[in-house]
Amino acid sequence: MYIKKIKIGNVEIKNNIFLAPMAGITDKAFRKICAEQNAGLVYTEMISSKGIYYNDKKTIELMDTDIEGMPRAVQIFGNDPYIISEAIRKIEDNADIIDINMGCPAPKVTSNGEGSSLLKEPKLIGDIVRSAVSSTNKPITVKIRKGWDDTQVNASEVAKIIEEAGASLITIHGRTRQEFYSGTCDLDIIRQVKESVSIPVIGNGDIEDYESAKKMFDYTNVDGIMIGRASLGNPWVFNKIIEKDLNNIDIEISDKEKYEMILKHYELCIKNKGEYTAIREMRKHIAWYIKGMKNNSNMKNIINSLENIDEIYKVLKEYFEM
Repeated sequence: MYIKKIKIGNVEIKNNIFLAPMAGITDKAFRKICAEQNAGLVYTEMISSKGIYYNDKKTIELMDTDIEGMPRAVQIFGNDPYIISEAIRKIEDNADIIDINMGCPAPKVTSNGEGSSLLKEPKLIGDIVRSAVSSTNKPITVKIRKGWDDTQVNASEVAKIIEEAGASLITIHGRTRQEFYSGTCDLDIIRQVKESVSIPVIGNGDIEDYESAKKMFDYTNVDGIMIGRASLGNPWVFNKIIEKDLNNIDIEISDKEKYEMILKHYELCIKNKGEYTAIREMRKHIAWYIKGMKNNSNMKNIINSLENIDEIYKVLKEYFEM
């Protein structure tokens, strides 16, 4: 069996399958849904340390982490050790675990020398982690990639620096920044990172079901896994893997269950953000939920054109009854 409890610093997590932080996606509503589907840990969306430092209102709103029975995990990003440490001091009362993103490949992040761009500066990585660790008694974790590009594959070197600087856990995505999400995840580099440090290592990349999770565990010997894109429209993925691993049960999701989950997702999003914003933000989620279903393209177009929640509910009901 692969599923087990895991400790991050002094925080015990109920299982070792985590939801990846994804900007614009892992808001409180989606985190709550995945937590109810037995994700062991759910991180906030990536939050700017500068935004926290300068008390930006929209940034602070992303800090709503209260999900019952779940440790509060916040992911921040930045490249200034002082600003990161001061931001951590501001948010530590609202977090049990603080993750520093050093893996985001988005140009608007890397162009500022943040996210995966930091992989080009191992010394700065050490400075950031040391500063973060010294600013709080909460465990600091770090998410990295294989390297910047194929000429700079340095995840193992960076992992050692992160461990020596006092971090409690490392998550490694098995692609370089230049690859973004193309090609296949490099399990060899994840195994090398696991072998190079003694703190827990979480493997990330191409995990979408029990078989791919098993492959990651078997080949790399990681302490846990993190799932991102495979959870989109499929928050059941965590429970599916757990039930298969612990009880050898294959869970099948019916159209009725999918419909009910969509309604729940809408309701949570409306509660947290109001109807106007929820209607717009749920459009991408609906596309993921109905992917592969009959007439899904036409349905997406209809949903994207509607501005009233009652009309949306009516259309969804008719679609799933079809």
